[in-house]
Parts: sequence; structure tokens; C-alpha cells
Amino acid sequence: MKSYLAAAIQLTSVPDLHKNLAQAEELIELAVRRGAELVGLPENFSYMGEEKDKLAQGDAIALESEKFLKKMAQRFQITILGGSFPLPVDNTGKVYNTTLLIDPSGQELSRYYKVHLFDVDVPDGNTYRESSTVVAGTQLPPVHFSEKLGNLGLSICYDVRFPELYRHLAEKGADVIFIPAAFTAFTGKDHWQVLLQARAIENTAYVIAPAQTGNNYGRRLTHGHAVIIDPWGVILADAGEKPGIAIAEIKPTRLEQVRRQMPSLQHRVF
Repeated sequence: MKSYLAAAIQLTSVPDLHKNLAQAEELIELAVRRGAELVGLPENFSYMGEEKDKLAQGDAIALESEKFLKKMAQRFQITILGGSFPLPVDNTGKVYNTTLLIDPSGQELSRYYKVHLFDVDVPDGNTYRESSTVVAGTQLPPVHFSEKLGNLGLSICYDVRFPELYRHLAEKGADVIFIPAAFTAFTGKDHWQVLLQARAIENTAYVIAPAQTGNNYGRRLTHGHAVIIDPWGVILADAGEKPGIAIAEIKPTRLEQVRRQMPSLQHRVF
């Protein structure tokens, strides 16, 4: 593993596939111009809209999303995480909430189907039933082993509230953990930052958290604040509340230092 720059992209994705991909491409190019070699996009980067509309366009969204990720990786010679997009599941009328990690040649390195689905009545009056249109994954997320970028662990949004998933990633050797999200504005103001810092601290790993922000459609408001956090829990970069990027250096020397000073993973009893 070497030192390198990583970027967490922040978008306001809307019910317009091509508009979203154009916005994403613009910010990916900005990140690359600033030197990023590893780039993460947020959950639902290619489409955020009413569930019935998402399902009606599911095949097109999935096809275009995967094609876009491979094109961006090859064009800019980067490793890219497609935070998530809907992938239709045969004979169910539903989709997987799917994230893909793609290498600079356009090859898929790993994928993950979100296992924890957001079925929550939020105190702001909004109700979310992700399970009404999404099939939960059944496999714990993978860790991709990279000599250059470190060991990359995958997860998606609501997963962040389930620390056992991240302990699994830590046991598999994760150095960098992706948490792409479309966190609600209401829960985000209280929980987003503290949960991300906890996951970084307790697993002594970098966290890269791309995010949705602003008004995506109707009453769907997302929190923003895409961040990159170091293994001590220090916020290295924060994209704020508008579309943009958070960019920071991932350092193997910092990982080694924190893991030496705070060897908590070695002290586990259970």
C-alpha cells in the first residue's frame, strides 16, 4: 500500500438518470484533476425518485450505471466505487441495492448487495420502506485486497448502524471502508458524523463516505457532508451541504501508527 488521494463525491441526484450521470462525471473529473486515484460515488448516485418510477426504469438505470462506472474508470484511470444503484432481481418485481468496485481497466473487482434495509418512521413525518422495492442481500460485504490502495471494504448507508458488519470487515483486514449514503436530513444532523467516526475509530480504518445532499425529489431531503475520516476518527475532509467533493490523503504510515498506539482489535475478548 502507498500513500494516495481519495475522493468522496457529493451529489444531489434527482429523477433524471442522464442529468445525474452528467453531474457525477463533472465531479469525478474535478477529483481526478486534484489527483484522486480512488473515487467513491454516493448511494443512488444515478437515480433518486419515487419508488414506482425507479422500478419502471430499473433495467435502464442498472445498465447505464454499470456502463458509466466502467467508462469513468477507464477514461480517468482510477478505481471507482459506484455507491449504489438498483439492479432488478428476476421474478420479484424488486431490485438489489447494489454497489460495484471497478478498477482502472474497467473490470469489476467486487460487488455488494445491501443487507440492511431502511424501514423506518422518521420523526420528521417521513416514512421509509426500502424493503417494499428492494431485496435484501444475504452475504456479508467483501474486502478487496489491493497492493496499491490497501484493503477496501464495502457497505451502504443504513449498514452504518450495525457495527458487527464493520467488525467483519476489520477481521477480513480492511484498511479503508466505504460507506456511501443517502442519509436523511433529519437523522443526518444528529447521527451521520458520530456513526462514521465510531466505525473508523473502533476498527482503526479509514472511512470514505460519499453522500447525497439537498432536495432530491418531493419531500426527500438528504444531509450531505460527504467525508473522509482517518483511523483515529479525525475528519480530514468534509464536502459541506452542496454538490462537490471531499478529498484527502490515505496514508499507510498513519494506519500503522494508530494501530500501534491503539491496538484494540488485538485486545478483543469476544
